[in-house]
Amino acid sequence: MESAYATVSRIANETYGHSRRIMPEQPWWENLESSFHKFPDDFDLDLPTQLLVDGTVVVDLAVRTAVAGVVSTLALPLSANPFRLKQDMEDSALYREIASSHDASRFFRFPNVKVDMQERKPGLIRFNPPDGQCRVLTFKSPFQPVNPRLHDRYLKNERNRHAIAQYWTHNCGPRPTICVIHGFMADPYWVNSLFLGLPWFYKLGYDILLYTLPFHGARQGPFSPFSGHGYFANGISHIAETVAHSIYDFRIFLNYLERIGVPRFGVTGISLGGYTSAVAAAVDERLHFAIPNVPVVSLLDLILQWFPAGNLIKAAMRLSGVSIKEARHISAVHCPLTYPVKLPKERLMIIGGAGDRFAPPKHARLLWDHWNRPDIHWFPGNHIIHLDQGRYLKDVAAFLQECGFAE
Repeated sequence: MESAYATVSRIANETYGHSRRIMPEQPWWENLESSFHKFPDDFDLDLPTQLLVDGTVVVDLAVRTAVAGVVSTLALPLSANPFRLKQDMEDSALYREIASSHDASRFFRFPNVKVDMQERKPGLIRFNPPDGQCRVLTFKSPFQPVNPRLHDRYLKNERNRHAIAQYWTHNCGPRPTICVIHGFMADPYWVNSLFLGLPWFYKLGYDILLYTLPFHGARQGPFSPFSGHGYFANGISHIAETVAHSIYDFRIFLNYLERIGVPRFGVTGISLGGYTSAVAAAVDERLHFAIPNVPVVSLLDLILQWFPAGNLIKAAMRLSGVSIKEARHISAVHCPLTYPVKLPKERLMIIGGAGDRFAPPKHARLLWDHWNRPDIHWFPGNHIIHLDQGRYLKDVAAFLQECGFAE
């Protein structure tokens, strides 16, 4: 009897794989609604599998509403008010022009700098490798915002200027290294270890680097009400600079891995980390692979779907005279759909949840199309509950072997 995982994978691939590939005549920010409408978030599953997937959808919608409520109360009033949106429109020409050039190097600058990489011991809740060590790498980031108007405001959070990553290494190393990027509000190392089966990949012989995004964990401000608050609390331009900062610091860690002799490294990430890993694949050809997990492709459109956050943003945009298309064009500067991917499709893989309503399946499908349809794996779960996770982790392990990443 076919498993739920196999059923979802087969039917999702039949639903999407036989559809015509979108070759837009206009940039994605001009026709995203029509693209979204072409891709369903529901699949025609058999009854047992459908009930299983629908059960996870309910959980996702409940948690999504709770998260959106927190963000709407504590972050959006600072970010999506008419005053802030007016300021963002004053910066819009800079971001629109860069996005329209489709040249990622203009926004995501290569960090050709030397940093003082320091090491320290991790906290008590950590992975204890029996044949290696776990340590924290940190450096003071030399990142400077692309937009000079945001320079002082963006850099005032001193904690955010200290990049952090936890590094698991074997004693007989360095080994091929899997770089992992967490999701929004989900920076604890143990959470990502559990979600992505990282101890199992370590036992397969890979070293693991877990990177902390800006404004998360120890990088959040002293008065931040929750991890990740600063990411979305200061407007569209600020979000753009935060994504640029995310990639800049991540590439400095890649520089470090190169310097110590790591033979190969690749990236995977979940949710917002999936978005960031997809952007990294459009920026840095040194990556051996990229595996976005339940990824987002348009942060603006994702939040607009969340209740009540989306309603508040739309109201503020109407008061400010800002159209969704204009806001998309600004945010396109940091979107993975804006730039060609640097890696061949044989070294790309996407993982999607059939019941995901945080980052609905159409986001993964659009990225898959943009990447010329590489491997894509669907599981019968949502953004939070990854049912049959062991099956897709084995698929990931097989992919790493096939793409030449394993030793």
